[in-house]
Amino acid sequence: MDFRIFVEPQQGATYADQLAVAQTAESAGYSAFFRSDHYVAMSGDGLPGPTDSWVTLAGLARETSTIRLGTMVTSATFRHPGPLAISVAQVDEMSGGRVEFGIGAGWFEAEHKAYAIPFPPLGERFDRLTEQLEIITGLWTTEAGQTFDYSGEHYTVADSPALPKPVQSPHPPIIIGGGGAKRTPALAARFAAEFNIPFVPLETLTTQYARVAAAVEAAGRAADSLTYSAAFVVCAGRDDAEIARRADAIGREVDELRSNSPAVGTPDEIVDKLGPFVEAGVERVYLQLLDMSDLDQVQFFAEAVVPQFG
Repeated sequence: MDFRIFVEPQQGATYADQLAVAQTAESAGYSAFFRSDHYVAMSGDGLPGPTDSWVTLAGLARETSTIRLGTMVTSATFRHPGPLAISVAQVDEMSGGRVEFGIGAGWFEAEHKAYAIPFPPLGERFDRLTEQLEIITGLWTTEAGQTFDYSGEHYTVADSPALPKPVQSPHPPIIIGGGGAKRTPALAARFAAEFNIPFVPLETLTTQYARVAAAVEAAGRAADSLTYSAAFVVCAGRDDAEIARRADAIGREVDELRSNSPAVGTPDEIVDKLGPFVEAGVERVYLQLLDMSDLDQVQFFAEAVVPQFG
């Protein structure tokens, strides 16, 4: 089992806060530090305000050395595909080839209104996501010295030098996720190295994994060519008192957390609750750390839970 740390900086975090978590995660042995791509808090005031995901990851690329870095997930509504391909390729170079690229259609209408970002209907958002994936992968995989062209309903590329190239070949791993029944599995089968489903019960996860596996088979891919992952809120403690303290720090009730996330409880409890998810095919877990000041929890989970999956 591969464990990664995942944070939500739009809820209120500076670059320094994120750096501290990323460096702690790196020293504790997690494989990756991921962050959301949002501009407005879902609750609270979000102070001091949002940080841009790719600007942040560029900084972290120069202040870490081994941990992988990525987005869960970049919103296709936020950036044009050409500049996004450039940004991700540049951060890949700055990190020495440690970037992973999660991308989705976008969903949070309020942040679009707050920052003058168009928010088309869901069908168009998926159309745009598909074209972005076609363009970005096309730019990255065009041979040096050749040009790239593309004509879609929403985007057109003409005579592009298709530069710069990312360090990783053919390009950084692409992560696609969500619970959509048709288009999401098809996109994952076509473009993704990893499929992720966040914050769902076991039955929902199992159903969606089956849809994705069927799409992978239909696309002619090997069954083991896609990594299956999940994301869960983490609230781990040595005892009930510590678990309750950590739940209170994120404004949640312990019983509610325990019922909604297998990454809540004592180490032995978490191991037991994650077992059925492992049996269902989860190969990688993103631990959503909602209290970014709690670096001790990052270290504690790495020492008390992760080795039990070794």
